Amino acid sequence: MPARLKKPDQKKQPSVSHLLLRWYDAHKRDLPWRASPDTLANPYAVWLSEIMLQQTTVAAVKPYYEKFLTRFPTIHALASAEQQDVLRAWAGLGYYSRARNLHLCAQQIVKTYQGQFPDTYDLLKALPGIGDYTASAIMAIAFSKYAIVIDGNVERVVSRLTRIMTPLPAAKKEIRACLETITPHKRCGDFAQAMMDLGATVCTPRSPDCGQCPLQPLCRSAHAQDVERFPYKMAKTARPRRFGHAFVVLREDESLLLRNRAETGLLGGMSEVPNSDWMPASQTVSPQTILPLKVKWQEAPERVKHIFTHFELDLTVFVATAPIRQGPPATMRFVPLDQVMQEALPSVMKKVITTGLRALGLKHAIRGTTRVAPRKS
Repeated sequence: MPARLKKPDQKKQPSVSHLLLRWYDAHKRDLPWRASPDTLANPYAVWLSEIMLQQTTVAAVKPYYEKFLTRFPTIHALASAEQQDVLRAWAGLGYYSRARNLHLCAQQIVKTYQGQFPDTYDLLKALPGIGDYTASAIMAIAFSKYAIVIDGNVERVVSRLTRIMTPLPAAKKEIRACLETITPHKRCGDFAQAMMDLGATVCTPRSPDCGQCPLQPLCRSAHAQDVERFPYKMAKTARPRRFGHAFVVLREDESLLLRNRAETGLLGGMSEVPNSDWMPASQTVSPQTILPLKVKWQEAPERVKHIFTHFELDLTVFVATAPIRQGPPATMRFVPLDQVMQEALPSVMKKVITTGLRALGLKHAIRGTTRVAPRKS
């Protein structure tokens, strides 16, 4: 049976929603995508922020959101943009399928709904890149419609509030059942954002500040003094490792050899240096067999290690300089170093380029690339 809050005695204590909304009115975060009091939320801003915030922190999203909104101020501007421009604006946020779906979703909304967001769950859910959570969040926050909004912060707050003993993800049904008993029909969007703010600032994963929590009087785990036990989670399995080789070729005119990844799959459509397949076991390869150029290859003294959601990647980097007369292989291009950071480069490729240029003696050739740890002997 789902764990539920006992129905509070209205004469003795206010409801969860009353306590939480009163706290939210005094302590809500000032976020660039939030509407000011007594102002209707902008569905485009809500949608964009919710997509960006998937698997990404608020602190990381803020500067990207503001730059992205400056570059694409309306859904019509986003829909009419080239996909590469969207990927460039997204580069560094990761999970690049979000950017591709964002672009497709904008195009579909402009084509099907004349640029106006639909305001029902089923219509929102049918759009590219919009799942259960995002559809519910848009309904509640942008349109003030009743919806149950559940993200990681909400799962944590409710698991502690009701002391749910079932581990996640199996506990999701119980969490939803609990939320159905406490989510108000009025100010549903504020309630959802209040839950998120509470989880992000007070009911944090570690060292929660129960003394400042408005729900402490009703919180079962706080009363049991075992808050940090919740939410229960299944033990994580170790990420598998993959190995590969990347090739940094710098021409004498200070341009770098790049190509685009396939449109589908991991990092689809992004820019990259040429590289091998990423395999489950380390292999010895000859760079010449993968990139047949008349250059002298050298293995960089550093490896690049990068963590994706489902695996860890370990790349050996080879570097070479090419004469100015060297043309790019088919489907590739040489890009001047001062323009490389305008490409839609994922973080792993920024690391590879940094490592390769460092091996070639160019430590500061490209601004904005990422530091990497030296290879362990």
